[in-house]
Amino acid sequence: MWKQLKDSLWRVPGPDVARPEGPAGPPGGGMPAPRPHRESPALIEQLARALHRYGYSAQQIEDALTLVAGRLGVRGEFFATPTAIFAALETADHDETMLIRVEPGSVNLDKLSRLDQLTRRIADGEVSAAEASATIDAIRSEPPRFKGKTRVLATAVVSAASARFFGGGWREMCVCGVIGFITGVLALLSVRDARFRLFEPVAAFVAGVLASMAAVVLAPTSAYVSMAGGLIVLFPGLTLTIAISELATQHLSSGTSRLMAAATLFMSIGFGVAVGLKAGAAVFGTVAAAAPIALPAWTTAIAVLMASLSFVVLFQASPRDIVWILGVCALAFVGARVGAQLLGVETGAFVGAMLVGIASGLYSRNFDRPSVVTSTPGIIMLVPGSVGFQSITDMLARDAVSGLQTAFTMIMTGVALVTGLFMARLLVPRRRWVTWRPRKER
Repeated sequence: MWKQLKDSLWRVPGPDVARPEGPAGPPGGGMPAPRPHRESPALIEQLARALHRYGYSAQQIEDALTLVAGRLGVRGEFFATPTAIFAALETADHDETMLIRVEPGSVNLDKLSRLDQLTRRIADGEVSAAEASATIDAIRSEPPRFKGKTRVLATAVVSAASARFFGGGWREMCVCGVIGFITGVLALLSVRDARFRLFEPVAAFVAGVLASMAAVVLAPTSAYVSMAGGLIVLFPGLTLTIAISELATQHLSSGTSRLMAAATLFMSIGFGVAVGLKAGAAVFGTVAAAAPIALPAWTTAIAVLMASLSFVVLFQASPRDIVWILGVCALAFVGARVGAQLLGVETGAFVGAMLVGIASGLYSRNFDRPSVVTSTPGIIMLVPGSVGFQSITDMLARDAVSGLQTAFTMIMTGVALVTGLFMARLLVPRRRWVTWRPRKER
């Protein structure tokens, strides 16, 4: 009897002894999810801030955090908006609710791709919470790949290339390049000095003055093309597209916030342009409407190439993805132009977005990287930012009918973009995030 009691007290659990399973284990058995560690909530908060800062949408943030929390042994419910992330975490020991205050950041495709890979490794159980936290700190502390002067130059180049997309000639391209350079400088100052935080109306005012001066000094020069191309980097067309996408997927709070932010930015840019045109007319005289002198067709290919390279700089993409970004941008431009000529503007946007979604999905599945690396620059080639600008200028010119028609065209173009991306997702399913998923409650 004493021998049996001694053996039962000192017996080490072997493979035949049932082990307790964590909150979420792999569907097919195997090692269960680890028990929640005290570092798990801190890691979830840290990852949420990083994913939000570098460009993930609300749905992508919620999906990523849910998978990571399941692997860490935490039952989590998440709610992401453009300015805050709410997290309700439940473990066997205690419950915790967090409000993570965040601000919309600038897209950094290189860091976002690395965070995406880290998220997959966490969800697959390849790294510990401490190692993941150190990696996130290292990614966030790294300086941007392309510094301020390079970004200013890229802004000027993409503005000049946009003038060619709008049918402008060499005069409009030069004016757009100057306006884009000034806009890039103001954007750089807004990052370094909080007093320049609201720089968009100032840039729009400068664009209106310079466009008025160019229309007189460099006649014939189209003032509208000069302003639209010079301010193209400020137009919230991508924000509008993401807002429509979130509304379509029932992320109503985030989608509404982004939609109102885009509308407010459009109006502030329109107000700045209106004041700039008034000031320019007072100094240089009345600006007459002029049709730009078009350049040869082969110059469009150069404009697409230069714009795509500028997007690589502005979105901080990795050099290894340059070829794929150039290919997707070219595919988007050609698809949209051919579709618009055959079936109309909205259908052209749908065709271009579907091609971007298919190409980005194939890129993601083949190289195991997030599709946003190529889809973001590709969609930028299609977003209806200039249409929204035209709508605001028509409204300010007291042409309400034309302004409302243009605004409706902008909304329909955004819907066409989102529909094209959803259609591409059906044709090319998204890659699997992890090798296992948390089991649902019975």
